[in-house]
Amino acid sequence: MSFSRRDTLALGAGAVALTALPLRVGAAASVEEVVAGFTGGADVGEGGVTLTAPEIAENGNTVPIGVAAEGAAAILLVASGNPNPNVATFNFGELAGSASASTRIRLAGTQDVMAIAKMADGSFKKASQTVKVTIGGCGG
Repeated sequence: MSFSRRDTLALGAGAVALTALPLRVGAAASVEEVVAGFTGGADVGEGGVTLTAPEIAENGNTVPIGVAAEGAAAILLVASGNPNPNVATFNFGELAGSASASTRIRLAGTQDVMAIAKMADGSFKKASQTVKVTIGGCGG
């Protein structure tokens, strides 16, 4: 297969155009879309979930978060003020010692952090807490 000079220039111009344009795979979903995707639109009740987060985080780059829910099959962690609010999903199998997890997350600024647990019976429970960030982590 041989390329003419015109074909080579067209392929080169196309490659330059693709690298110069910003690539957006998909826009970040809103908090409501993330929660609806996890719950399937089911009602979410209060209580039954323990969310451990600092009241004030001096640095938004590393905020320690802990979640626990007795009898949970999965726990979704959402940060409402981040550009991408879907932080993490923890799945627990039958052999899990406890339905708890801890991690460090990045927060763009002062915002609500929410944990939604899918219980073994198919119901959903949530807990939320406001974390005040003094130095932003996600471009803040």
